[in-house]
Amino acid sequence: MELKRRSLLAAIGAGTAAAALSGCGTGSTAAGSADGPAEGEITLLTPIYEGANGKTLLEKEILGGFRKKYPDVKVNVDYTTYAQLNEKITTGMAGGLLPDVMMMGVGWIPPFAAKKAIAPLPEKFATAHDYEKRVLEPSRYDGKLYALPVVLDTRIVVYRKDHFAEAGIKKTPANWAELRAVAKQLTKDGRIGFDPFSIDLRQCWETFLFANGGQLFSADGKKVLFTDSRGVEALQFFKDLSADGSADYTKKTDAGAPSNVQTGKASMMMTTSALWEQVRTQNPELLKDDTLGAFVLANRKPAMLQGGTLVTQSASSKHPAAARALVEYLATPDSILGAAKQRGSVPGLKDLNESGYVKENKFVDLSLQNMGAACSEGGTPAWMEIREKIKPTLEPAIVGGQSAKDAIAELGRLAEAAIGRM
Repeated sequence: MELKRRSLLAAIGAGTAAAALSGCGTGSTAAGSADGPAEGEITLLTPIYEGANGKTLLEKEILGGFRKKYPDVKVNVDYTTYAQLNEKITTGMAGGLLPDVMMMGVGWIPPFAAKKAIAPLPEKFATAHDYEKRVLEPSRYDGKLYALPVVLDTRIVVYRKDHFAEAGIKKTPANWAELRAVAKQLTKDGRIGFDPFSIDLRQCWETFLFANGGQLFSADGKKVLFTDSRGVEALQFFKDLSADGSADYTKKTDAGAPSNVQTGKASMMMTTSALWEQVRTQNPELLKDDTLGAFVLANRKPAMLQGGTLVTQSASSKHPAAARALVEYLATPDSILGAAKQRGSVPGLKDLNESGYVKENKFVDLSLQNMGAACSEGGTPAWMEIREKIKPTLEPAIVGGQSAKDAIAELGRLAEAAIGRM
């Protein structure tokens, strides 16, 4: 299975998937125009709407409304996880059997649009609702709209107000120097001052890179930019925190488990906006007592990594009108709000900024107030290959003796090679 997965990923990264797509058209040649009547049986591939509650939300509520509007369309749902999503899509490409509608992550659009696996959407979809400006940026490739955002997941810093008060700390850190000093001050009695490692290392390093004024790639996606001092300094900061004893890679928590700020084992941590929903379920007293606060990471500039889930249409759908109708429906305010509530995510529509859900979830509210600082990963057709290399390439600099400069240089070489194969 591992060999199969690597072979598929290599095919995408090296640009040799064209043969696998030889039977795929633009989405309008298989069964007429996408502007025709919405009818037929289609499949939706999704990594969200997890668990029984998520399945009920999607199949009963959201798709229930879709069926009323489009009674001649039958939707079959293929549930997966983000850990398996890329493999499912690449397997579908290799076999010429892609799902009609696919949900995928931020950064994924350029790789699959470049391979003509997904179809461009009408530009009018971009103005159908009042999207936050930065929300639509990851939905485009080569000037065309290929996806619509469903939910966002931002990366912010959550902290314990009680720990700050006990230490006499009056304000949140405004830059890395202050963050390091505060983390050292809060580290005591087995408690770490800052936990940056309980989110994915790739996403954490990217957030620090952006906050340091750095970029991943050039605007055209053809040049690696993270190998300059900004990228090295971001990784070195993790090493400095670890050397201080105020961060510990071995103490990171697993997704879904009570986090270090929940248990009081860390005073600050880099996390996602979805932590609010987890705390509401696991430790509601922390919200009732207003124990947790949050702020946006900053150094040379404030930066908040914007991840999330986008919905797009397969270019090879035999029922493109039905597929396009479902893409449009899944990105309506009601559908988005339902998905956001279920996951504790950020709805990327200004239409929902004043909703009760947003105002109740302070991490989501903070994220929406700071969308001007939002930055997205990806930006190159080679992203699906590069993203898999970031964590294993940077990790030795944190847990071993490799220098930050050498680790970033190695990642740069791998990224340049991947881009060169496009």
